[in-house]
Amino acid sequence: MPSRRKPRAGIAALRRLWARLGIPAAVAARASQRLHPEAKRLVFIGRAADDGRILRLTPRAAQAWRRMQAAAAADGVTLVPLSAFRSVARQTLIIRRKLARDQAIADILKVSAVPGCSEHHSGRALDFGAPGHLTLEATFARTREFRWLTKHAGEFGFRLSYPRGNRQGIAYEPWHWYSCS
Repeated sequence: MPSRRKPRAGIAALRRLWARLGIPAAVAARASQRLHPEAKRLVFIGRAADDGRILRLTPRAAQAWRRMQAAAAADGVTLVPLSAFRSVARQTLIIRRKLARDQAIADILKVSAVPGCSEHHSGRALDFGAPGHLTLEATFARTREFRWLTKHAGEFGFRLSYPRGNRQGIAYEPWHWYSCS
């Protein structure tokens, strides 16, 4: 669940940022109800298998991740983390790059959260891949890793954030899991 605390950037600063990005007023109004403050304390959990970026989570989420990773490995399943904590600045950069490629903001917001509203800001979200499947695509749902997560992630406090037809209006993301810890 989103926190009631204001993100470090502050809601006024976020609203100005949203306006500069061209985020429609109605979307911005809904976004202000789903804020995820940036985590203040993060620990290293490894590097992204696809590009080597440093991956960090909150200490509790990292502990839950390590337990889940070990349990998966014991079942012969390799969960490959591709993304974890992401700052508001990085989320903004992702959207700006898409805008620079002439993507419409409405289309971008179907697959990318409004800066300030991404679960990745909380330091409790992980995007997963699988060996031989290091892309964030819906085809991840056909992997044994996804089947394992669907069956066991809840035992470790993780939930699938964006199932088909989710109320947030984000495209189906079988790779995106959130630690409720």
